[in-house]
Amino acid sequence: INKITVADVRCWQNALIRKHYSQTYLKTINNQLNAVFNYAVRYYDLSSNPCQKAGSMGKAKADEKEIWTKEEFQQFADSVMDKRVPWLSFTILFWTGLRIGELLALTWEDIDLEKKTLRVNKSYQRLNKKDLITAPKTPKSNRVIFIPQFLVDDLRDYHDSLYAPQPQDRVLPVTKSTLEKDMKRGCKLSGVKKIRIHDLRHSHASMLAELKLTPNEAAERLGHENIETTLNIYSHVYPEKQEKLAERLDNYYRKALDGEDQDYE
Repeated sequence: INKITVADVRCWQNALIRKHYSQTYLKTINNQLNAVFNYAVRYYDLSSNPCQKAGSMGKAKADEKEIWTKEEFQQFADSVMDKRVPWLSFTILFWTGLRIGELLALTWEDIDLEKKTLRVNKSYQRLNKKDLITAPKTPKSNRVIFIPQFLVDDLRDYHDSLYAPQPQDRVLPVTKSTLEKDMKRGCKLSGVKKIRIHDLRHSHASMLAELKLTPNEAAERLGHENIETTLNIYSHVYPEKQEKLAERLDNYYRKALDGEDQDYE
């Protein structure tokens, strides 16, 4: 570790930045590197922390996300209905908040149309022209989420249109790059603003806030490791959190003055 230079750290940082990881994820990696080198300085005679000299990367709190409203999504979805698999892929992403890798890893045995659930327990990516199935991003990413009836109907109709689908078959045999092309085409045809595929997940999170789900409930549905992740990424869609707390404290104070029984709900 004594041979690691500032140039090495900057090379690592640039490589990570080129992978287009989120700013909060980059910041987490940067903090971990700092901790490792600080430990080495203290206990293993490393002369100085090269990560500090290389400079920071990422942000502690994410910028406000680009999202689609449900009206914008419907306008987009109508423009790609001519291609069933992309249309269904985008629909599932928008209405469930799945990560793209989680969506593409879904097999028919993960879907229970009677219970109206999707099971997330793996992730898919295409590397060097080969399909690669890995564990989900975090332990909390392993989850079962409920889906609305209209999505159940869409999935059942799609399943019935296939020839002898097997439980281990991927539900959506497509790649991220193909979907990116279809998303670009749909944006052009529909006229809605361009966003990334991952922004469909942000759109779902925004919709959860609009439906008055708590950050804790949103974290569980989105598969975040903890509620702090949800609040850091989506603080802009939960702006009323501190305001409501202040209102409850004021209400508590006034009831105490009036001698009323306290209501903590």
